[in-house]
Amino acid sequence: MNLDKYVAVSGWPGLYEMAANRSNGLIVTDLETKKSRFASVRKHQFTPLGSVAIYTYADSIPIADIFKAMIAKKDTLSIPSGKESKDELNSYFEEIVPDFDKDRVYPSDIKKVIKWYHFLNERDLLKEEAQEDSKGSEEEE
Repeated sequence: MNLDKYVAVSGWPGLYEMAANRSNGLIVTDLETKKSRFASVRKHQFTPLGSVAIYTYADSIPIADIFKAMIAKKDTLSIPSGKESKDELNSYFEEIVPDFDKDRVYPSDIKKVIKWYHFLNERDLLKEEAQEDSKGSEEEE
């Protein structure tokens, strides 16, 4: 699952697709309206989803692997909306990532992962990525 083209922009809701890189910022495309706009590096910070990982007691897990685990278990384990209590979010996340570091992964981090999952899933962007992964594995065989 390649999430490198999606970025979170501080101060702006949702996720964006990186359209172009400039020395003084990024041109990003809104995934809902498909309109592009400039985000200055002076006002905003950028977080490519491909670089996001969740701490575990041993190492860290890329968010793409967490999304894959959420997709794999969504039939047996309902995905919360992110508005649940801290304990409910922690118990859900323990099912997805059993060894996540409870001291370094805050409830706000869990909410953000769930929110990003819902945002991408509603736009069928995770399904598209999963199909690309299966095509890639078929070509390797």
